[in-house]
Amino acid sequence: MAKGGGGGSTGSSSTGSLPGFRDFYPEEFAARAHILETWRQVARRFGFVEYDGPPLEALDLYTRKSGAEVVGQLYTFRDKGDRDVALRPEMTPTFARMVGARANALRKPIRWFSIPQLFRYERQQKGRLREHFQLNVDIVGEADVTADAELLAVGVECMRGFGLTSADVRARVSDRQLLMAMLAAIGVAEEEASAVFAVIDKLDRQPRDVSRDRLQEIGLGGAVVDRLLSLQQLRSAGAIRDAFAGDARVRERIDALERYLQYLDALGVRDWVDIDLTVVRGLAYYTGIVFELFDAKGEFRAICGGGRYDTLLDSLSGTNLPALGFGMGDVVLGELLRARGKLPSVAPRLDYWVAYEQPEQLTTAMQVATALRRQGSSVEYALRAQQLGRQLKTATAAGAAAAVILRADGARIRKDLTTGVEEPFTFPNG
Repeated sequence: MAKGGGGGSTGSSSTGSLPGFRDFYPEEFAARAHILETWRQVARRFGFVEYDGPPLEALDLYTRKSGAEVVGQLYTFRDKGDRDVALRPEMTPTFARMVGARANALRKPIRWFSIPQLFRYERQQKGRLREHFQLNVDIVGEADVTADAELLAVGVECMRGFGLTSADVRARVSDRQLLMAMLAAIGVAEEEASAVFAVIDKLDRQPRDVSRDRLQEIGLGGAVVDRLLSLQQLRSAGAIRDAFAGDARVRERIDALERYLQYLDALGVRDWVDIDLTVVRGLAYYTGIVFELFDAKGEFRAICGGGRYDTLLDSLSGTNLPALGFGMGDVVLGELLRARGKLPSVAPRLDYWVAYEQPEQLTTAMQVATALRRQGSSVEYALRAQQLGRQLKTATAAGAAAAVILRADGARIRKDLTTGVEEPFTFPNG
């Protein structure tokens, strides 16, 4: 499934992080925590439950899905038990293994999500690193497009959760079954479909003449090539229906697509969605409706991608159940949120700083801090005796909202560190 990436260290040293890996200082960690917590909140609102698997798996779990050529993109080694293993580059194979192990006992449809850290040894570029965190959301056991609509709604509601709108992010939707029916109607042989898909996938990213040349290299005639290139202009279910009015197979898939769009409208996300037949998702295991989320300005890589993969679980784990899912990486998303000013302030924030005038009041300050902490407040105090002025200066630098000042005469004062207003303070225990 689609994964995020991008940004981070480009070099390494004996004291620095490895290329493509990130250090998360408190500010960066706060941004990451915000993204992951928003993902969890949205997924749980849709009734999905969280799972996880090991970050290290047998190498053949990935080669079974992607072939031996994938090894060059993985972090692999032979462990002390003489097993060939790899750091997980994606979650789908682990998900398939786990579902397959308990498929008969699990309530259907299965609605699971996970937020693993994933690793790929590949060239760094904008929007892609060698590690990232990824939201994976999957539904297993429902073949109808109701599940496809539900899945996309999760992705869109994540965008809402970050404060983004349909003017910021667009969901580009296509259907590989529909495309297969359209290719057949145009005159493309089934054995040519894979090569044609590879060209369609790049129609909006390469010159039209290049696409034409590559389609002709496949062996397609001029009339067929012209019709394939015109697919880019079909931006609605009605336009596709009109262009293929006489084909029953296309009509059947258009009916399903229109029903899918009706469900998206009922789920309140239809206005985020564009029909785009150039979205085919490069992975061959997708079997139906597919989608990608992009920023509307086109400044970044895809934020999210996924779709229906009804045969993949069977090939990986022998579990013959329809399935669909998506992956949303944290790196591209983080870049977009930062660019749109949607990341929350990460300034440190304390509820209280307990300050004291006399060194012998340190233990009292500890007692007050403990009482406040047990009430749920975040509290700090000076671990060694300091002048009161220095303590208050440190409290302000630490982002404390207020200081509880223990006066030498026993008075207890709450001072608002923003306004400077002081008032008597009652200890939590009296």
